[in-house]
Amino acid sequence: MADKPKKPKKKHDVYTLLVQVGRKDGDGLPEGSTGAGLLCFASGVDEAEAVRETVAVLKQADLNPLDVTGYGTRTEREAQGDEINDEERGLMDRALAENAVIVVQMTPFFDGEEKG
Repeated sequence: MADKPKKPKKKHDVYTLLVQVGRKDGDGLPEGSTGAGLLCFASGVDEAEAVRETVAVLKQADLNPLDVTGYGTRTEREAQGDEINDEERGLMDRALAENAVIVVQMTPFFDGEEKG
C-alpha cells in the first residue's frame, strides 16, 4: 500500500472570543449571579474551530455557553486599532503554543446587568 502524501498542517492562530454563559448547577459562578461574560483567547485553524473548542472546554467545566462573539485574531484586532497589552500578548502566545483555550477574564452578571 502506497503511503499517502501528508497534508500540510494548517497554521493555527489565536482568536479573541467573548462567551456569555448562563447558570447551571455546579458552575462555580458567584451566588446570585444570572450568568457571566468570559473573555477567552482560543487557538484554532479558523474562528469556527476556536469557537467549537472553546464551547467544548467550557461545557467540560460545567458551564452553560449561550452565545459566542468573535473579535478576530491579534493581527485583525491590531488592524482595527485595538491596543493589546503585553500581558494579553503573553496569554495569546501561550494559547497558541499550547493549542489551548485561556479564560482571560470572567465578569458575572447580576439581575441582567454587569457588575465590575
